[in-house]
Amino acid sequence: MPQWPLPKRDPWSTPFAQVLLDKLDLSPGLTILDIACGCGISAFYLAEHAGPTGRVRAIDINHAQLARARAIQGSSLPWLEFTFADMKTLPNKFPQFDRITGNLSVMFFRPNRFDVLKNLIDHLVPGGQLVLTFPSLGTFDSLWARIDQEMGFHHLERERQGLAEYRTERPSAEEAEEWLNQLGMDHVQVQNWPLEVHTGPGPEFLYHPLLRGGFLEDVFECFEDQDLADTVMNVVAHDLSSFLPLIAERCVLSAWKPG
Repeated sequence: MPQWPLPKRDPWSTPFAQVLLDKLDLSPGLTILDIACGCGISAFYLAEHAGPTGRVRAIDINHAQLARARAIQGSSLPWLEFTFADMKTLPNKFPQFDRITGNLSVMFFRPNRFDVLKNLIDHLVPGGQLVLTFPSLGTFDSLWARIDQEMGFHHLERERQGLAEYRTERPSAEEAEEWLNQLGMDHVQVQNWPLEVHTGPGPEFLYHPLLRGGFLEDVFECFEDQDLADTVMNVVAHDLSSFLPLIAERCVLSAWKPG
């Protein structure tokens, strides 16, 4: 039994990390860069499998998350290092790695996702593997359609436009595959794995840990009048039957740098 398994009670990060690790080729002695590491859900697993002959560097721009990861780590896995760094602007002097991973990372590449991906690949050794996950285009489409319908009922055209821009801005699996091919990567694989999110009506929906603080926040930002936002979203929250099942598209991309 591994000492650092993926947490069983994380209903969001763990299901994405599972598809990431399914695609990642791991062995002892590897050097690994884990981007957008958060509190280390994937990093601990990676470090255990890289072993003391390997090296794992986990980076994030959230100091609180890094502090939590270091507190969990304590004196364990000394070849794992949590450091502050912006994955979008890694300097040329930043080292190269055998593997670069990032669970739930690609959505943070915006607005210039292709350029961020290119820079990451520059820090991959020839023959190295890149594996990233993100919720792709199509995630929660039934919910966005229901919110758009309610906005239309209230004649909220500016808010509808904002929601439409948010929906189309999310990258698709096909777009990610095109990026990797343009960058000359080998053995490109990009695949969606549907994940059903379960919720009840009303407050359970509005304050669901996977929705509020994340996806629903982007919807609320479409409104100038937050009281009106509450009105619209409360109606939607009590009409689950119109948009269930609620499906997230777990997209995992894997590619190898020509060696």
